[in-house]
Order: sequence, then C-alpha cells, then structure tokens
Amino acid sequence: MKQKLKVDLHAHTAEDPYEYINYTAYQLIDRASQKGFDALAITNHNTVTYNKKLVRYAENKGIVLIPGMEATFSRKHVLLINPGFNKNPLNRPLEDLVKIKNDKNLIIAPHPFFPTSKSLQQELFSYIEYFDAIEFSFFYNHLINCNKKAAHVSNQYKIPLVGTSDCHNIWQLGSSYTLVETKKELSSIIEAIKEGKIETCTTPLSLLTMGRVVMNFFVFHKFKPYYKM
Repeated sequence: MKQKLKVDLHAHTAEDPYEYINYTAYQLIDRASQKGFDALAITNHNTVTYNKKLVRYAENKGIVLIPGMEATFSRKHVLLINPGFNKNPLNRPLEDLVKIKNDKNLIIAPHPFFPTSKSLQQELFSYIEYFDAIEFSFFYNHLINCNKKAAHVSNQYKIPLVGTSDCHNIWQLGSSYTLVETKKELSSIIEAIKEGKIETCTTPLSLLTMGRVVMNFFVFHKFKPYYKM
C-alpha cells in the first residue's frame, strides 16, 4: 500500500571515519523513531554503515534502513544511496558516476552551491545527467539561503529536490526531510524519488542556531587537522 513516508537521506554517525560525531547509528535510529521517520539513510563519508544487526534494529523501530554514503569524487561530495559497494576509493573522479548510476541506486548532489570546497558548484552542470536528485539542506534561514540556486536548478532540469538534515548533531534530525509517496520498502522508495513523487518539508533555522552549527564545524576542523577526503 502506498503512503507518504517520512525519509531522511543524509545523516552521519559516530561510525564516520572522517568526522567526530557524538552519537552512534543506534542512537540516530532511536531518534528517528521518536521523530516518526519511516526510512533513514546513514551516509558516512566514503563508507557504508549498514549491516544485518542495524537493519533488524531499525525494523523493530518501524524504520527502513537505507544503505548510503557521502562519497568523494574529484574532491567533491556526492551522496550515493544504495551504492552497491561498501568503500569508496580515494582520488575517484567524477567521471566514474557513469559507471555507478543504475536503476537500483540514487545519486544526489548534496549542498551543491554552499561556499565550501567540497560542494559541486559548477561541476554539477558538467555531470548533471548522472544526478537523480538535488539536496535542499537544513542549513538556511530567511536571510541566508544557499539552497535557492539548488531549487532553481532542480526546477530548470526537472530533477527532484529532496530535503535532508545532513545530520552531524542529533538535534538536526527532522529540520529538513522528504515525504515520499510509495510502499515502505527500499526499491519502491528509490523508484518514487527518481519519479519525483516527493514533497520537501523544511523549517528555517534561527541565526543563533546557524552560528552554533558554524562554530561546531570550525572547532572540529581546528582540532582534527587530518580531516581529508
């Protein structure tokens, strides 16, 4: 039976090898259950955090756990949902997206126009044909919104716009998410997103909260100089 599923396709946990996160995959699943999510992708950097134990734990909480990763291609971040492999090789070029793209996965452009070196920026247009969706990130408010260009490109190229929390702090979960009209199973969720049977749900942050996120980011990078992807 089709229903509107509450889904987040971009979240990090303590299992991420490149980030300091103070909650585990199990704790994130608990939070997702409390927030009424139906499906969740844990997308740690260049690695898939997904196993039978986690899947069963999520199922017991009423959640479809989706395999994923935030992978690095040509030093840019790309969200891979159901990638079909557990590790992403270093120094992988964006040209490899053509080898990865298939009917069973999703390739999403995360925070494409945010002012960071990891955002795709103009590279998105060079490889636009390989992307199944574009992210509308949680990090914005009424005054500062780097998602506006992403929304414009989504409309221009008829590519679905998915809301995500890009969760690095557990309170972020639920700030932005996607409603997907489909059956509650992995393959159906992927198919429905590709077909644009979605609704982006999002709440702008306060300036104070945005400042808190930025401060957390810079503190992490100051004390974790080995952070490279």
